[in-house]
Amino acid sequence: MKPLILGALCVFALAACSNPEAERQQQEAAAAQERAKREADAEGIGKLYDAAVTATDWEKARIHGAALLDQYPDSDTAKRIEPGFAEVREKAVAASELRRMQALWNYNQVPVKGGTQRSAAIYSKDRMEVDSTGAKQVNLVFRDHPEWKRHAYLVLQSSDFAKACYRACQVKVSVDGAPARTMAAHRPDTDEAIAMFIDDNRGLWRQARKAKVIEIEFPVQAGGTRKAVFEVGGLDGSQMPNWD
Repeated sequence: MKPLILGALCVFALAACSNPEAERQQQEAAAAQERAKREADAEGIGKLYDAAVTATDWEKARIHGAALLDQYPDSDTAKRIEPGFAEVREKAVAASELRRMQALWNYNQVPVKGGTQRSAAIYSKDRMEVDSTGAKQVNLVFRDHPEWKRHAYLVLQSSDFAKACYRACQVKVSVDGAPARTMAAHRPDTDEAIAMFIDDNRGLWRQARKAKVIEIEFPVQAGGTRKAVFEVGGLDGSQMPNWD
């Protein structure tokens, strides 16, 4: 009797397991559950993306958006953000570039007689040969001193500017690739001078505040001229409050 009952149970179980309709329903239920989980996961990343966009943190928004589109491309959330993601990506690239250029500037505040000396300085993008000691960067400095007032000047790490520039000289300044214009300049009347002052310091400052790149061509004692390229787009005007 027992063998007959066990046999019947096995037959019934086999029939249930091989039921195509039951299997289909189980598969559909599992697939629906998986889709719901993926939609929930995608929505979670979408909330992070939305928060970053609201905060105008474009670099973080790009990271979350890229993850969402890569991992859950068929989700409703991915379809929602996809039309505007190209613009977010462009803003992220611009934000990253701005941060890079901001890091190029060095600001300094030093207590001096009569108040505080402030300066904003940046090195040239490339090194250049100005003498036989090897290629070096050139420094562009904006300085505000209580007694000496405001100055803008170039600084060499070695060699000298042309001695012919003792009293009067000229440099050529180009802004964002525009044709260069001449600006008056001079170097101190000393035997050795590694500084070249731009007479129209306020004019140079205004250009630096609105430009991304400034090129300055200047004469050197070794002969001829050299051109220094400065990526000035990250200048923080608040560091020099008396200049704007």
